[in-house]
Amino acid sequence: MTTSPSPRPPLPPFDRDSAIQKVRLAEDAWNTRDPARVATGYTPGSVWRNRAEFLSGREAIVQFLARKWARELDYRLIKELWAFYENRIAVRFAYEWRDDSGHWFRSYGNENWEFDGNGLMARRIASINDLPIDEADRQYRWPLGRRPDGHPGLSDLGL
Repeated sequence: MTTSPSPRPPLPPFDRDSAIQKVRLAEDAWNTRDPARVATGYTPGSVWRNRAEFLSGREAIVQFLARKWARELDYRLIKELWAFYENRIAVRFAYEWRDDSGHWFRSYGNENWEFDGNGLMARRIASINDLPIDEADRQYRWPLGRRPDGHPGLSDLGL
């Protein structure tokens, strides 16, 4: 017997407040850097385009994220709502990370998300660019994990 996945509120159709909440929940999950935990927010058959890589399914997502965070050390992310409509949300984001040689980067991007009726992401389309930065130019200096509530967002930081 197949069971339906548990709902992941907020559920579509989104209003402004629920879309902002959904974006923050996604940011919080990604800032755990726990591939298995992050993957639970996606449908079992979720389809992704991340840069030039195409993925399908939770296991592929887990493998992708494990590779990503093995390479992108000290990862810290901020997401911001850009637009929403019914079961779709568009976000812009920036994250800071360093490679194993100690070189720092800020990666900028946009994502388009589509959710199923249970609030799980069925489609994620991401475009991302990496900018080398000096360590002194970092703006995300909170302890690893969830961005503190009082920390400025992207617009506040002028990003």
